[in-house]
Amino acid sequence: MGASAHMRIGQLAEATGTTTKTLRFYEESGLLSPAERLASGYRDYTDDAVGQVGFIHRGQAAGLTLAQIRQILEIRGHGQAPCSHVKSLLGERLDALDAQIAELLVLRETISQLHANASKPEPSTCSADQVCRYI
Repeated sequence: MGASAHMRIGQLAEATGTTTKTLRFYEESGLLSPAERLASGYRDYTDDAVGQVGFIHRGQAAGLTLAQIRQILEIRGHGQAPCSHVKSLLGERLDALDAQIAELLVLRETISQLHANASKPEPSTCSADQVCRYI
């Protein structure tokens, strides 16, 4: 097995499309394995960190919270495959999205009706206590 490449935090940020501030936050939050420190005090990351940050980004893109992503990483860190846990989390996320979509469809219909009513302006029928009769 060959030696893995090492990089400083700025190089890792560039390689993963994130900021050094975010990487420090990930490390402090237990999402990113702590980097070794060089004699100069600089963080020294291995190539594995690129994969870890990529996983965090993919988890966020799937709508998972950082706490959920941390749980997945902890399961993997204990030597277990987190696949069933991930499946469960994604199922919960799908259910939440379906509920949000249903709520948005109801809201859209309400706004559509209000908009249609507002298309026939009758300012003289609005009393001051109503503010605007269309809402």
